[in-house]
This record gives sequence, structure tokens and C-alpha cells, in this order.
Amino acid sequence: MALLVCGSIGIDTVHTPDGDSRENVLGGSCTYFAAAASFFGGVRLVAAVGEDFPPDLRRTFDKFPEIDLRGLEVRKGSKTFRWGGKYLANMDQRESLFTELNVLGEEAPPIPAAFADSTLVFLANAHPGRQMAILEGTPHRRLAVADTMDLWIKIAKDDLVGLLTRVDGLVLNYDEGELLTGKKNTVAAGRAILKMGPRFVVIKKGEHGCILVHKDGIAALPAYPTDNVVDPTGAGDTFAGGMMGRLAQMEAGSAGRDLGSFESVREAIVSGTVVASFTIEKFSLDRLVEIKVGDIGKRAAEYAAMLRVG
Repeated sequence: MALLVCGSIGIDTVHTPDGDSRENVLGGSCTYFAAAASFFGGVRLVAAVGEDFPPDLRRTFDKFPEIDLRGLEVRKGSKTFRWGGKYLANMDQRESLFTELNVLGEEAPPIPAAFADSTLVFLANAHPGRQMAILEGTPHRRLAVADTMDLWIKIAKDDLVGLLTRVDGLVLNYDEGELLTGKKNTVAAGRAILKMGPRFVVIKKGEHGCILVHKDGIAALPAYPTDNVVDPTGAGDTFAGGMMGRLAQMEAGSAGRDLGSFESVREAIVSGTVVASFTIEKFSLDRLVEIKVGDIGKRAAEYAAMLRVG
């Protein structure tokens, strides 16, 4: 099993509708993804931070011993990616207050030679050209999945469409699916994306769960119901980390299993959904630091029982 993620590590400032807020907390797509995936096994992280990255935030990764940080570059003369946002009343929409790309707008960090044999690759949200470079550096991959966002669809759509011919799956939210395809209906958008190349697409719908549109079927899965939504930041990245971590765990348990099959991806989505339900209960990684594998298993059993009919 060799799961690799490439994306961002950032410093976030978050404001919520109830007036609570946190400044200068650990964030970024790689951060949430790797923390979630680490509950299922080892995960290799490739990202860059600036020389201003606080030591106390760096030490947070020590609480997740399954994260391999040999691909973390501290870049001299650069500053760490920063983002600030304010959530609206329904907690499903937010307003970005500032975005400072800093090191994220520079050249992508190199993939360590020790990571070149990675078999599962997740291309967290980044310019599709940067994602393609990571893909080229992982020739032994069995499964590659990408994330994207509205910015890249608007300014680098051709690059994104080119990337989609090379990956097995895509993760995005329903607004991005409509923007990419012009289809308002989520299933229609998913099917349009499949025609671009991927074997499957997972379309996230926030508190309403997600829809898996696969070449071999369609599945709709709800979010885990919780009344304790504190901070949704990173929920999507945590979802992806739990999903890919479970797929990596499947690979370790059965080398011949088709990781991109409808059944495999649908099962993995359950893990992603459950881990994401913990993330939103506190700011940053505060809740993920507290939980154990057994907590995830218990909530997964509750989720499975919730889905059972008859």
C-alpha cells in the first residue's frame, strides 16, 4: 500500500455565524486529507510551506504518526499559503475574506524518490497543470483521483479537461459540476464528466451527502446526521482522505481487488463520509486529534444501520 497526496498546507482564519472564530490555525487540502487517510494506514504527503510556518502547527502532524512527511518542503524566502473565510447562516456557504497563495503560487515541490512507487495518488485542489506534473512523477500508480475547484474551471479549463483523460476519478461539489459541464442536474453533470475520461466522479452536496456517478452505476449517500456543526472547513478534503485511505486499505488486504470498481468506491465513500462528520465538530484538526480508529468504526456501524432498509 502506498498512498500519496499532493496539495496545500495552509494557515487559516475562520469566522462562523455564531460569532466564534479562530485565527492562524492549521489548514490546507493536504493537511485534512492526510490526517483522515492516516486512520486507515500510511499516507505520503507532498507539499510546501514557507519559512514562516509556525513550529506549533508543524508539531500537529506528529499526532498522526502514519503521515510520512519526507515530501514536506520548507521553502526559504517564501511564505505559507493563507486563507480566511466567513461562513454564512446555513454553514453550507461561505465568503472568502482573503487568499494569499504565497508558496502555493510557486513551483510544485518535487516528489521524493522514495515516493515514486506510490500506487494510489490523490491530486488535491491545485492548478491542473501542477496536478499533471505530479501524475507524471508517479508511474506505478494503480488509481489516480483528482480534486478541483471553480477557479481552475474558469481559468484553466483546457488543462483540467486534459487532466481528466489521465485520471480514474474526480471529486468536486455540485456547483463545480454544473460549471464544468453546463448541466444543472447532478447526475447529468456526472455523466457528462465521465465522457471526459474518468471512470467515476463523486459529486459532493454538503449536508445532503454525495452522489457517485460511475461507469457501472449510480449511488446516492447521505451525510452522517449531526447537530454539532462548528467548522465545515476541510470537510471535503477529509472526505477524500477517508475515501482514499479506505481504498488503500483495500489494496493492502487484497492485491488483486479492482480499486476503481463501483463496489470499491461506494464502500470507500462511507469511510470518507464518516471521518468528515468528525472534522466539522471542531475547528481545524482539533476533533481529528481526539478520535481513534475505534471511534470511526463505531460511527460507521451507526451510519450503516441508518442506511439499512427492511
